[in-house]
Amino acid sequence: MPLATAARKDDVTAMQDLLDRMCRRIARHTDGMRLETPLPHVGIGVARQHSAPATTLYEPMVCVVLQGTKQVLIGNRMLRYGAGSCFIASLELPATGCVIEAARDEPYVVASLALDRDVLTSLLADLPPAPAAGPASGFGVAPAPAEQLEAWDRLLALLDTPDDIPFLAPSRERELLYRLLQGAHGPLLRQAGRADSRVSQVRRAISWIRRNFEQTLRTETLAEIAGMSVPSFHRHFKAATAMSPLQYQKTLRLQAARRLLTTNTDAARAAYAVGYESASQFSREYARLFGTPPARDAERLRSASQAGGTI
Repeated sequence: MPLATAARKDDVTAMQDLLDRMCRRIARHTDGMRLETPLPHVGIGVARQHSAPATTLYEPMVCVVLQGTKQVLIGNRMLRYGAGSCFIASLELPATGCVIEAARDEPYVVASLALDRDVLTSLLADLPPAPAAGPASGFGVAPAPAEQLEAWDRLLALLDTPDDIPFLAPSRERELLYRLLQGAHGPLLRQAGRADSRVSQVRRAISWIRRNFEQTLRTETLAEIAGMSVPSFHRHFKAATAMSPLQYQKTLRLQAARRLLTTNTDAARAAYAVGYESASQFSREYARLFGTPPARDAERLRSASQAGGTI
C-alpha cells in the first residue's frame, strides 16, 4: 500500500475513533435532547429514531454532529450534515429540521455551543484583522477538522469532571472558537463578532422584526435601522438569512400563532393577534408552513406532549 494511502487510512481511523469516544462521552450524560448542561452554553443530544420536521427559531449557535444525519431548511436553502460536520447559525433564523439518519444501535448524536458574542468579539480583538467580505451568509455547514473535534472533545470532557468547569470551561470554549475561526467557518464567525459587519447590521433589523412582528413591515424603516440603503439592505438580508424580510416576518408570525393555538386560542383570534388581517390567508400560509390547517394542527398539538427542543 502506498505511504500516502496508508496515511490517509490512518487519519480516517483516528477521526472515527475520536468521534466514537465523543459519542460515548455524551451517552454517559443523556439519552435524549439536553439543551442545557452544567457546561455554560453547551447542549448535548441523542436521538434513536428519525424525527418529523419541526419548525423552530435557531438562536446563534454552533453544533457538531458526531453520528447520524440531520436535514434543515432555512429560507430557500436545504442543508444536510452528518458525522464530523459542523453547522453554524450566527443569526436568529427560522428553520425547519429533522433527523433523517438514526437508529437504536447507532443514534444521532450532537453537541452544541451557544455563541457568546462577547467571548467571540474578545477573541477577534486578539487576532490579526481579515479582509472585508461581500454579502455574507448567516449560516453554513462545513467538515470539522481533527483539531476542531479535539477542541470539542476537551470541552465536553468537563462534563465528566464538573468541579473543573468553573476554572477550565472559559479557556476551552475560547479554544474551540479559535479553532472554528481558523477553519472554513472563520469568515462567517468574523462577520458575527464584528459590530460593524454587514451581518451585524442585518441583526439589528432582525431584532426589530422580532420585537414588532405583528406590525406592518416597512422596508425603508428596516434599512434605516440597519444603516443601509434599501437595495443594499435587501441584498444583504437575503444573503444572510436565505429569505426576504417579509418571509422572515411571516415565519415568525406563524410560529407565534402556533404557540397561541396550543393555549386554546381559536385560529381566527391567533391570526389577528399576530398581525394577519385575513383569516383565510392565515390558514393558507399556516398549512403551507406546517403541513396542516391551523385548527387540525392545534388539536394534534394539544393531544401530544411537545418536546422542549432539538439540536
